[in-house]
Amino acid sequence: MVAMSLDIEGFGDGEPIPERFAFCGLNGMGGNRNPAMVWNDVPPDTRSFVVLCIDSDAPTDATNVNKPGVTVPIDLPRAEFTHWVMIDIAAQTRRISEAAASDGVTVRGKKPGAGPIGISGHNDYTSWFAGDPEMEGVYGDYDGPCPPKNDERVHNYNFTIHALDIETLGLTGEFGLAEARAAMDGHLLATASVVGTYSLNPEI
Repeated sequence: MVAMSLDIEGFGDGEPIPERFAFCGLNGMGGNRNPAMVWNDVPPDTRSFVVLCIDSDAPTDATNVNKPGVTVPIDLPRAEFTHWVMIDIAAQTRRISEAAASDGVTVRGKKPGAGPIGISGHNDYTSWFAGDPEMEGVYGDYDGPCPPKNDERVHNYNFTIHALDIETLGLTGEFGLAEARAAMDGHLLATASVVGTYSLNPEI
């Protein structure tokens, strides 16, 4: 597989994510701007790209999340939490500018669908805020980190660019990570990732 490269402006691989790219900050909402992404060394047969951002450290049990006097244990089993699904990005694209997909928190979410970069799916804030009378909605495009303030674990956010041999994944409507992964199967030419870290726990 070709060694495609990815750079994110604002932080490097393994470095903390600045608050301007986060959904939640230490004292309220973060800037929730998508970071600028630049990729190169693209396979010659590339016909489209997919961008994903996934937190690999989301708690599997929300019982203690953000509750005073307790913590989310570091050894609690973890799962993925999707922050960004963008498909059908044109093959000639080599950059997504900062704030092109998100610039500030949008209460009840940004509508998924076709835009200037590609087609956005929904992220997992859609399910996280389900039942919340103030925040419930369908959250599309990029929404940044907001790990539990009492989590003992620093969260890792994997920003990935995938080069595909097809122009479109053929997805419409409210699709998410699972549907995108299934449609990508067998079409991957190259991938590149940068992992940023983020925590709201002042103890760590």
